[in-house]
Amino acid sequence: MSFEDKIAIVTGAASGIGRATVETLAEGGATVIVADINREQGEAAAAAIRQKGQRAQFLPIDLTDPTSITEFAAAVQAQFGGVDILVNGAGWGKTMPFWETTPELWAKLIALNFVGPMLLAKAVLPKMMERGRGKIVNIASDAGRVGSLGETVYSGAKGGLIAFTKSLARETARYNINVNCVCPGPTETPLLFAVPEGHLEAFKKAIPFRRFGKPSEIADAVVFFASDRASYITGQVLSVSGGLTMVG
Repeated sequence: MSFEDKIAIVTGAASGIGRATVETLAEGGATVIVADINREQGEAAAAAIRQKGQRAQFLPIDLTDPTSITEFAAAVQAQFGGVDILVNGAGWGKTMPFWETTPELWAKLIALNFVGPMLLAKAVLPKMMERGRGKIVNIASDAGRVGSLGETVYSGAKGGLIAFTKSLARETARYNINVNCVCPGPTETPLLFAVPEGHLEAFKKAIPFRRFGKPSEIADAVVFFASDRASYITGQVLSVSGGLTMVG
């Protein structure tokens, strides 16, 4: 898939699925904006891409902070103009019983996994609408489709991101903007390995393929939605979970 002359933002691009996605887009010829709260890892990811002769720049963003999102969008506008592709890949959760969580934790989970992606989408949409083209891919989670033990608020936030994807797709189709959603199952990322070992084994046994996904396997689905091959697809939700969830 070719992404020559495309400008792509990927949030959460310093590690995991986000990094695999930004690397795949860069390999396809895109100029990629590595967006992450972790400056050291983000700059390293961008540098590794440039070492391959590809185009990448790190820009910091904190998706729990509206001011940071505004400043990030302004920096992108100043350096690149509008963008062709936005991948909302940043996400975070914490596994614990709902009744042990706090409103402060809820606020962080909802800001990072739901409100932040909405704010960033709103910031990039005007240029996409003006140009009459664009691709937005939201990375949610199968937790938002079927729920997940110990991740109730995270599941709710990701469920909101899924519904947002569908509604935004309806609103922006007239501008030739595609909005789709990828829902990973358990994937080999820092977020997964923060889960207690007992839960990991239970996850693995429940997956028909009997293994966790690789970040590159999720990135393949994201990059498909971001490509011209998905030009007639919008408002769709694709689970990439080794068969763990089969939603009709």
